[in-house]
Amino acid sequence: MTDFAIRYGDHVIRARRDGRPVVALESTIISHGLPHPDNLRVAREIEQTVRDNGAVPATIGMIGGELIVGLEDAQIEHLALAGDVAKLSVRDLAIAAAKRADGATTVAATSAVAAAAGIGVFATGGLGGVHREANLTFDESADLTALARTPIVVICAGVKSILDVGATLERLETLGVSVAGYGTRRFPGFFITDGGFDVDWQLDSPEQVADFIRARRDQEVSEGALVLANPLPTDEQLDPELHDRTLASGLALLAEQGVTGKAVTPFLLAHFHSSTDGQSLAVNVRIILRNAALAARIAAAENAGTGAPLGFAVPA
Repeated sequence: MTDFAIRYGDHVIRARRDGRPVVALESTIISHGLPHPDNLRVAREIEQTVRDNGAVPATIGMIGGELIVGLEDAQIEHLALAGDVAKLSVRDLAIAAAKRADGATTVAATSAVAAAAGIGVFATGGLGGVHREANLTFDESADLTALARTPIVVICAGVKSILDVGATLERLETLGVSVAGYGTRRFPGFFITDGGFDVDWQLDSPEQVADFIRARRDQEVSEGALVLANPLPTDEQLDPELHDRTLASGLALLAEQGVTGKAVTPFLLAHFHSSTDGQSLAVNVRIILRNAALAARIAAAENAGTGAPLGFAVPA
């Protein structure tokens, strides 16, 4: 292989030719976010949720060095079952291609690839961000800087509560990333509805979000993302007291075992899963399915009357 250009799944190419809206989906949830067999089941449910809400899913990942927008089901199954799938941020994409690696894309990489493909709406679970004690470790997710230069709407349940939520919001402001709550002025905390911080803006419908997309495009001023924080209803969140106990014990284990860097998030998510008897996994699934449904409705609203999907362009 000498041509490393982005490849497109057949269903994504058909969507472009038919003028249908497209929603980008990450693949780290398949390879690194959920245990097997839940990862494969949920990946399929996410794609179906996008379809049920009027858009075409484009799960992004790497197979044998090929960067693919719109993985086919067999490729998703491969990433779900393979044991040596690399976790790819933006900086890793070209190296992994050169190594002919299998890879799952993070929020940062998925956003960047989606924008390069002209897809403007992306559904995920929760963002990466500033890690606790980052004033000592300088540990900060590449998601933040990637979103500062990527014109995409990221629908999420806020920042993973295992991180420093307040510091992450400060960094997003500094980097010029727009942040709004969907139907709320409170920033969610992933597993819990309220992460403890206000946001400056609230958007209340897919049509308002679609207007944001048009305004950013027409103004030609900002190239940053919109982080659209979509909280779980309070009756669907993880019990806050259970959440706080589990987080405290997980952070203690991190320090005890010396876990750092990319290993922190999967370690803590696995700890949540085991310590809550699977309750956190159920919440995680509810989060991503709700976000996928909202992303599809936003893409459909932006697409309405244009005769073309959300800025989507691949060779005809």
